Amino acid sequence: MEYTPMSDYLWKTHHRLVQELDITSHRFLYDEFNLKNRLTGIIGPRGVGKTTLLLQYIKNNLYESGTAFYFSADSTYFNETSLLEFVDELYLQKGIRQVFIDEIHKYANWSQELKNIYDSFPKLHVVFSGSSSIDLVHGSHDLSRRAKLMHLPGLSFREYLNLSIDTNFEPISLDTLLSDHIGLSRTLNKTDNLLMHFENYKQFGYYPFMMGDQDSLYNHLNIIVDKTIFEDIAGFYPLKTANLNNLKRILNFLASIPPGKVNTSNIARHLSVDFKTVENYLEMLSRTGMVKMLYPVGHGNQLLSKPSKIYLDNASLLAGLNTLLSSELDIGTQRELTFLQSVSGAKIPVFHPQKGDFTIHENNFEIGGKNKTMQQLKGIDPDKRFLVKDNMLTGTKHEIPLHLFGFLY
Repeated sequence: MEYTPMSDYLWKTHHRLVQELDITSHRFLYDEFNLKNRLTGIIGPRGVGKTTLLLQYIKNNLYESGTAFYFSADSTYFNETSLLEFVDELYLQKGIRQVFIDEIHKYANWSQELKNIYDSFPKLHVVFSGSSSIDLVHGSHDLSRRAKLMHLPGLSFREYLNLSIDTNFEPISLDTLLSDHIGLSRTLNKTDNLLMHFENYKQFGYYPFMMGDQDSLYNHLNIIVDKTIFEDIAGFYPLKTANLNNLKRILNFLASIPPGKVNTSNIARHLSVDFKTVENYLEMLSRTGMVKMLYPVGHGNQLLSKPSKIYLDNASLLAGLNTLLSSELDIGTQRELTFLQSVSGAKIPVFHPQKGDFTIHENNFEIGGKNKTMQQLKGIDPDKRFLVKDNMLTGTKHEIPLHLFGFLY
């Protein structure tokens, strides 16, 4: 391939982004990331730090060797040049052996070309990042057996604390939390203003970009919502603008209604569309990191059951949309969602039980404030039921502070 000014621009961008990167802290997934696989994908919602993770890995491990190269697939350069052609140039002419491709979902033929790159360069390692809507398991061109996918959620409360006040708390397992939460609290309670930090986290701590200018953070969050719907979803699904607007209306609806009162029927009535269309919309929003759906316990195949509860994806999104809509934040919803985002971010399967708010490995959890009682968990084995309480520093045997679940990842 002949030299072009645009490819030169990509080289300059690569060097500038790596050289100017702040590496004082990194996400939890950084410690798990490596290049043992020839094809690795970092998948997650917008705004959770995928790009930063890729650049940090290059700067810390590969930059001095000169064998790694980062670029974004949404560059206008790729309107005229294919990914395969560009990687061929990098490999044969520039000696690049590790390629990091950001925003892969913005490239129209990404699945086919990743397969071609993988098959054509057996000594090349390819890392890509993309929207949560990328599903290689059900995708075309059989990438599922070639690629290792790693999912990056938003910040946990543990990560938020470490970033905010320069601490170095390590993650804890669910078993440790349930058996030794009082001992864990003794250690954590040495942190000044712990509950104040937790309140801030629930409001705006899920997205790393919110650690900066808080005056404009909700506008930034609104931009993420719009880009997810009108760029990411629009790029994957053949939806008209009116239908894309319905997706945003669903998010606004979820922000204003407690999850226990939301179902496909009242969403369908709100949008004046049929149930099946609503189910398809919710699936799109779920796969792009905008919505979480909680399914009833005992249904291993979610395709065979309807969700018991439908939430926005995280508490910061909930707070942000309520602020933008000038509506009142429902504290109960915020607490449930903070618990749900904590356990799901740690990849712990969670379901909706007949009694209580959540069930995990036969343990039932009821979420509430300091005055919450065991009333909703009557009749359940005392060793299998827990109250998870907000605004509480230290619990009792079966009462656990909500903020501790933010240390699961």
